[in-house]
Amino acid sequence: MRRTVVALSALATVLLGAVPAASADSDTGAGVGKGWEPTPSKPWDVPAGLRCDFPVHGEPVVDEVVRHVLDTNPDGSAKRVTYKGDLVVRVTNTDTGAFYDADVSGRAIVEYRTDGSQFWSVRGPVLVGFGENAGTLPRGLYTIDGAYTMNISATGYKTVAMAHGTSDDLCARIG
Repeated sequence: MRRTVVALSALATVLLGAVPAASADSDTGAGVGKGWEPTPSKPWDVPAGLRCDFPVHGEPVVDEVVRHVLDTNPDGSAKRVTYKGDLVVRVTNTDTGAFYDADVSGRAIVEYRTDGSQFWSVRGPVLVGFGENAGTLPRGLYTIDGAYTMNISATGYKTVAMAHGTSDDLCARIG
């Protein structure tokens, strides 16, 4: 069964920030149609203490994420972008080698604001990292799944407003 995914501009932002998704559109079965472009995620590393008590490596093992720009700013930069596509990220505790393949398949529309803040409207699971005292969840890496919004301030503070859903603590899974 094919699941549609959410992924942020870069997976690094996902880990250090959050992940976006997309809306249903008239795209081809392959997931790329008119106006959709691939948005590959890059591997990332997070030092011990930033998200988990141990160093973490993340790397996509399945990455079919595409994006479609819905609105642009007067300077041509993306203002509102929708993301979709299959994404599975292998999250590894690099001290022990323990890993978990996080299926972060969801959908999102992300509004990129000129002050550097972002507003996400999400349905489905995305990978989100929280720093110490930097959001509505404790420091860690989470798969957040459900219907929710996420406001990321210009300083990086993440506010998740959950209509319905769950969060899965990935640090606990691989710790």
